[in-house]
Amino acid sequence: MAPLDPDRERAIIDATLELLSEVGYDRMTVDRIAKRARASKATLYRRWAGKPELVVDVICRRFQLDVPVVEPTGSLRDDLLTLVRGLCDMIERKYGLIIGLSSTIVSNQELARALRSHMPVKDIGGAEALLERAGYGRADPSRLYTVAEALVWHRMIFVGPTFDDAFVADTVDGVLMPLVEPYKSV
Repeated sequence: MAPLDPDRERAIIDATLELLSEVGYDRMTVDRIAKRARASKATLYRRWAGKPELVVDVICRRFQLDVPVVEPTGSLRDDLLTLVRGLCDMIERKYGLIIGLSSTIVSNQELARALRSHMPVKDIGGAEALLERAGYGRADPSRLYTVAEALVWHRMIFVGPTFDDAFVADTVDGVLMPLVEPYKSV
């Protein structure tokens, strides 16, 4: 990958994210990205081999899952409420992009494999530290987050991106707290 001027690269990344949100992966083209970023196609191809590589780079290395780190309150339940609310807020903000990629990830297995193999594993919201401080250090924070994320995605797909306080509380009280309870240190 040849380095680009940081401003030029930012314009291309922004154009890619905008077009993914607006038209989805299948209808997005390198031509459209170049035009939106006011760059030549040659500039894009100097850095990325094609659209799949650009999207993988943008999603896996540059797309921020900006769930804020939760500051502990002294109550794991309250901390998890804050964590799930942050996840819901992030999904709502990224709704267009997520929907733009969702059907493609199902139908384009090559892109799906590339995304899975390059997706960084993050401790979203600082779940590991929350569990540790609350005495649930043996609980798996990635499992906790995966379950919370699955519930949020299910809600988004089948109900829409409306995450009210009742949904957040039901997720924490009905699923997440029972999931970690067996790991409570005595």
